[in-house]
Amino acid sequence: MIFGVPLWALGVIALALLVGTLVQGLVGLGLGLVGAPIATLVAPELMPGLLLCTAALVPLLHLARNRKEIDWRGLAWALPARMPGTALGVWLVAVFTVQQLSVAVGLMVLAAVLLTWHTVTVPITPTTLVGAGIISGVTSTATSIGGPPIAILYQHRSPVQIRSTLAVYFVLGAVFSLTGLGVTGQLEAREVWLALLLVPFLLAGFWLSHHVDRRVPPARIRNIMLLVCAASALVLLVRSLAT
Repeated sequence: MIFGVPLWALGVIALALLVGTLVQGLVGLGLGLVGAPIATLVAPELMPGLLLCTAALVPLLHLARNRKEIDWRGLAWALPARMPGTALGVWLVAVFTVQQLSVAVGLMVLAAVLLTWHTVTVPITPTTLVGAGIISGVTSTATSIGGPPIAILYQHRSPVQIRSTLAVYFVLGAVFSLTGLGVTGQLEAREVWLALLLVPFLLAGFWLSHHVDRRVPPARIRNIMLLVCAASALVLLVRSLAT
């Protein structure tokens, strides 16, 4: 065992993070989709801290490779809005059960994907950016899955801008959420150390994404991103209904 976690559980989490990093390297999000459900299943005591720590590390890898077309203006609205969302998320973690939060977030994300796929186009304005920032702060802190609100808003932008902007958002957003959990005593030191221990698997997933990305046409990135968002919602719903 390492930090009280069985080696087999760490191995399963490591594989999930590798796959999640691969997906996130392609479409800008996906680490939480793959990693959060599996980590919750094999080592629930590490959640959401472990996934939030890795959510702060993986985007740094992407920014080191590509910093083009970051929408700093949009981030200037969305990031500050995440702070009250984070505070609300911390409160929800303390008041409601994980099952209740997962069902609410899953239904919300699934409805947003279905509405925006072909029928509704949500403009990127200060109002929608603030709204997406608040919602993302809540969902990320409560369930470790905070990408869909922002990703759905940016779905019609170029793949490079989607990935770059989400990377900045995830890094700073994860810091907000980790700070909130740390101040309230809901973040353990072992979660941070385990995240650092799993860095080689994050690097491997990122390396694979760089090579797979060359074979994916840019026109398909939006559809893949929306599928990832929908899948994250379904995973949350199935996970909560199965417990």
